[in-house]
Amino acid sequence: MTSETITADAAGTWTLGDLTVHRIGFGAMRLTGSAAFHHGTPSDRQRSITVLRRAIELGVDHIDTAAFYFSSLRSANEIINSALSPYPDDLVIAAKVGPFRDWTGEWGTSARPEDLRGHVEENLRQLGRDHLDLVYLRRMRQDSVAEHFGALAELRDKGLIRHLGISDVEPRHLAEAQAIAPVVSVQNRFGLDSRNRVTDEVLRICGEQGIAFVPFYAIAGDAGPEGATTAHDEAVLAVARAHDATPAQVRLAWTLAQGPHVLAIPGTGNPGHLAENIAAGALRLTADELSTLNSLHHKAG
Repeated sequence: MTSETITADAAGTWTLGDLTVHRIGFGAMRLTGSAAFHHGTPSDRQRSITVLRRAIELGVDHIDTAAFYFSSLRSANEIINSALSPYPDDLVIAAKVGPFRDWTGEWGTSARPEDLRGHVEENLRQLGRDHLDLVYLRRMRQDSVAEHFGALAELRDKGLIRHLGISDVEPRHLAEAQAIAPVVSVQNRFGLDSRNRVTDEVLRICGEQGIAFVPFYAIAGDAGPEGATTAHDEAVLAVARAHDATPAQVRLAWTLAQGPHVLAIPGTGNPGHLAENIAAGALRLTADELSTLNSLHHKAG
């Protein structure tokens, strides 16, 4: 694949409420360092700015971020603001609230419903915006999301948020949130080698209801926040060789093939990897290849 000449248009589009985005977007988690959160070493700030600007040049119009994405030297939101403000009119920025990190970087207790306005306003301040296009409530093990999601719905009514999503949920949480306000997107951990039957059901429900499903760690696999996995099954390597692609591109292509409502938000601080990730939107797997990879996913459960 000739990655440098392929843009996000190749992946097609999906609509989040009234906002149309390309199905390949960008996750900001790795802008801050060699690995997310407190792992790894802080990034070169100018390199991260270059990656963001290049992402826009390659047609990315959907960026996923959070105020708790920061390292000892870098804040993802600040880098986004510095690189892209004034923002393109068609750029959709999604943020997550629920998890909390104090000023030292240590994880605090998850937000209470009354804390969420402050968390939304912190994202707005860092990004230099007067509203957020999409805000996810990241469930933090609570049995019910009603009170927290209701607090975000109130902020939506006040104009601070345009659309709402939920993250790390089961079907019952989706139904609970929908009884309060429309849900345009769901984020759960999902990937070729990380199967969860509950998440598979959420994926199916989202497809039936026209809700975007936006998996995280689709490339990272078991490595999670520490970086992309290097443990690739021989079947993945064989598909990659057949398409002159990388294993990461195969993982992304398989993810997008799970349904037209599935979006990808791969993150990187490397300009070369950025181009490869976006080019994965043009990779079309054969029926036999999809069958083989689907079997791997089912075995992962």
